[in-house]
Amino acid sequence: MKKQLFYIFAIVISALFYSCSDYDSYSADPSFKLDFSDDTVRFDTLISTIASPTKTLYVFNKNSNGVRVSNIRLQKGNESLFRVNVDGEYLAQGFGNDYLIRKNDSILVRIEVTTPESGTTDTITYSDELVFSLENGVQQHVLLTAGSVDAYIIHGMKIETDVTLSTDKPYLIYDSLVIAKGATLNLLPGTRLLMHDSTAVDIYGRINACGTIEKPVVFRGARTDRMFDYLFYDNMPSRWKGITIHKGSYNNKFFNCDLHSGRWGIKVDSTSLDHLTLSMENCIIHNVGGDGLNLINCNAEILNTQISNTLGECVSIYGGSYTFCHCTIAQFYPLSYDRGDALYVTNVNDNKVHHELRYIQFLNCVITGYAEDVIKGFLPPDYEDSEYYYFQNCFLRTKGENDENHYVACKFENEEMELQGEKNFKVFDTHNFVYNFTPDSLSEIRNMADPLLMNGLKTDRLGRDRLFDNAPDAGCYEYLMPVKE
Repeated sequence: MKKQLFYIFAIVISALFYSCSDYDSYSADPSFKLDFSDDTVRFDTLISTIASPTKTLYVFNKNSNGVRVSNIRLQKGNESLFRVNVDGEYLAQGFGNDYLIRKNDSILVRIEVTTPESGTTDTITYSDELVFSLENGVQQHVLLTAGSVDAYIIHGMKIETDVTLSTDKPYLIYDSLVIAKGATLNLLPGTRLLMHDSTAVDIYGRINACGTIEKPVVFRGARTDRMFDYLFYDNMPSRWKGITIHKGSYNNKFFNCDLHSGRWGIKVDSTSLDHLTLSMENCIIHNVGGDGLNLINCNAEILNTQISNTLGECVSIYGGSYTFCHCTIAQFYPLSYDRGDALYVTNVNDNKVHHELRYIQFLNCVITGYAEDVIKGFLPPDYEDSEYYYFQNCFLRTKGENDENHYVACKFENEEMELQGEKNFKVFDTHNFVYNFTPDSLSEIRNMADPLLMNGLKTDRLGRDRLFDNAPDAGCYEYLMPVKE
């Protein structure tokens, strides 16, 4: 019995020894090469002097034996802008020695970069190569690249007198942007405001943001890189806070502005209905983690504007006086089934405070979404039976067919239509979160707007002629006829 146990013990020890030896062995076979998760590590456009996010490169050994890497180095050595960490250790002056990668194993390489100010308004590209020198004489290269732009970096911006911002570089704003009472902030075509994730815009004075179709004024988050290879952070919601127009602020103008990826879009506090608080034209509020446009007892005019894909309501109204003309309000928020409505209307706020509802009119608008009914709210009977609010020549996903007091010459989206919901629109890419709310060729949104209600809007949000076919489309986009080759 003892002899049998001895033989078993010897076999186990031999197997373990052979296994360990095989595990730690390596070969200098000149045909052996490494495999990489990427042949190029790209950093999307960065802000100069701000450290990049960390990128990860996996290095695999898929050979039949271990491979010894004599050294890993940056081609530019200690002059490189890139910082490289291999399995927990930084390359000293861009150089590291002796790495054994066992068969069917891998090592982890993490890469960062900080780019210098260029002193120009151009995007500058920086590059280097990560060189892997194997003991078998093979050299392999991975390209590292980074684009970079200069920016005005500001920690807490307070506007106390009338100010016009420069357009030559974007503004990276930390903490807050506050426009004090009595002051006006002017934003010219091409102004770009990149907000850190804790940054909110608070308006006590006035903002005059006037871009053009070619050079809109942009409000967005600060992250310029990608969450995944296919998905930019800029396509995700809640990358910064949002804009609040406070009580006593009037004549705020947004013209050709692109506001996206905030925790909310624009909130307007209760103000006097005798003065216009907010005017928006040719704008977009998109991909928001709360309400897109939250209007409390104010006076606002919203023209040729897209408000879309919000976790809260796209548009929420609590009393006030409003005109919406040629707007597309589309509730297709992709990240939660618990999304809000496209439009919510009431005269009572969350604190049970009643607000006067003078009138709300929607002219030549599109209001749609995933739900069967995307227009909700609460109004007392005296409002329900009156003409305080109405929709005319609108394309609507709601149940209002028999309500002639409030719906005039409208089309109601239903199952009998050939195209429903997202199928009405040109591009609906829920994988990359890319959307184009231009009507599709067969959409019933087409040709249903009334030219007499256009409010002077002869072109759509992108400058396309609404009357090229003598029949304007509802919403802020006009169908674009394909170009015949």
